Order: sequence, then C-alpha cells, then structure tokens
Amino acid sequence: MQRRMLSKEDEAAVGKDEIEVRREDQDKINRFSRLHQREMALEEELKVKAKDKEDLEEISTELELADEDEKIPYKVGDTFISLPLPEVQELLATSTSRIEESVSAVEDRLGTIREEMESLKVDLYARFGKSINLET
Repeated sequence: MQRRMLSKEDEAAVGKDEIEVRREDQDKINRFSRLHQREMALEEELKVKAKDKEDLEEISTELELADEDEKIPYKVGDTFISLPLPEVQELLATSTSRIEESVSAVEDRLGTIREEMESLKVDLYARFGKSINLET
C-alpha cells in the first residue's frame, strides 16, 4: 500500500479547518453520546412496553367472548391460577393501566433527553460547524 504525502498546501488547508477541542467541548460531546445511548435504550423499552400493551389488549378482547362462569387461567409469576372472568378482566385492566403510566413516564424522560441533545447539538454545531457530525 502506497502512502500519499500531503503537499504544503494540503497541510495548510487542514490546519485552517481544524478547531481546537476544549475540555468543555469534549464534555459536551461525551454528554451527547451518553444521552444518545440512553435515548436508544428508552426507545427499545418503549417498543417492549407497546408490545406488552398490545398483547394485554388482545387478551382482553378474546376474554369478551368467554363465558361469565368460566374460570380463566391467569399467570402470577411462574404459576397459573384459575380465577373468575371478572377478576381476570380487572387484573388485565390494572396491568394495562400500569403499562400506560410506565409508557408515559418513559416518553417524558425521552422528551427531556431529546431536548438536552438538541441543545448540545446547537452548541456543538455553532462551535464546530460541519466538522462535527452529531446526526443519529
């Protein structure tokens, strides 16, 4: 493999475009990176919760067809317990409500993270222009 040598003009051009990265800048870049990782984890958590909610709603819909006097197996931990239909429907409604509250809390955290990331982007792009890429 042959190395390409930079001409004096190339070296001068590279030096002009480079901006010194201060400790403060590096801290902002690191913070952005950590926030981005957290954002991705929260988005994955939201997907899981959305699937769980969808499953609960599907089960609730299916139970509408069940007989009122029928005992329904309901999973508690690793065990299934046969419970009356109204009790199972109430437990499913409670579980769905809990998931909705949890989704709301995760969405709030995600909004806060995205706001901070946007603020960091503004600061870092103002300082480094096109020489930094923060697009996720």
